[in-house]
Amino acid sequence: MDRLVFLVAAGLAHGAVLALFAQSLVIVWRANRVINFAQAALAVVAVYAAFAVTAASGSWWLGAAAGIVVGGLLGAAAERGPMRLVPTDTPLPGIIVAIGLVMILQAGLAIAFGPEYQPVRAPLPERPFVLAGIPVLSPYDLFVLVVAGLVMAALALGFTRTSLGLQLRAAAFAPETARLLGVRVPRMITLGWVLSLATAALAGLLLVPTELGLHPHALDALFVQAFAVAVIGGLDSPAGALVAGLLVGVLVSLVSGYLVAAAAPLAVLGLLTLVLLVRPGGLFSAAKERAA
Repeated sequence: MDRLVFLVAAGLAHGAVLALFAQSLVIVWRANRVINFAQAALAVVAVYAAFAVTAASGSWWLGAAAGIVVGGLLGAAAERGPMRLVPTDTPLPGIIVAIGLVMILQAGLAIAFGPEYQPVRAPLPERPFVLAGIPVLSPYDLFVLVVAGLVMAALALGFTRTSLGLQLRAAAFAPETARLLGVRVPRMITLGWVLSLATAALAGLLLVPTELGLHPHALDALFVQAFAVAVIGGLDSPAGALVAGLLVGVLVSLVSGYLVAAAAPLAVLGLLTLVLLVRPGGLFSAAKERAA
């Protein structure tokens, strides 16, 4: 029983990071109707920037703030630069450009910082609390859950309860009508990318201390799992990203704990296949159309 409780608690913490990164993919999909396959490479650049600021200042918090800002700037640069120049009538050019960005950024990071893993310390202790003899979440796990929850709640409120959120949704779902109503659609699309990459950078910052360390490919596995989460929840559904992220996080933790870690990707693939067979648009696809 204590093992089950520990694995579920650990899975929720990992699932919160998955949900946050999946949320970033949902944001850019809602803003521009594209899957940004360079999301992990752009986010890891922001994490390296945070790592450099932390090393120079000695403050993880200052480094995290710098990483989030750099992530947002990278999102704006990517959208205003290569992603805006490619044709949008077919997704293939965007995918090819994104893959090119991934190769350039990861090679550049390896040249600048080296290919070795850089150890990154968490800002809070990672030793789990023990309740009734059962190890549960660590202070850092609780911090991850709280931060991820607050950010996703703020994004949800911003998209549904503010004028800016209404303009972002209008620019994504009815750009021609939005233009006629005075919405600056290109500016809204850029803002969507800024929010998306800032969120992805935060997810990377929260994940790296719990993994082997910082590396040019440190967020590749996160992107793959988060993409599966976004599809399972529904690419247009922020709520779906949250629920599916927690579900996949717990699933990965249980499979890794009771079977072997190598079986976890197969479990995620099985869940993804099952959802696509039953609900091809994702678990929350119908809800999103009404919300749009």
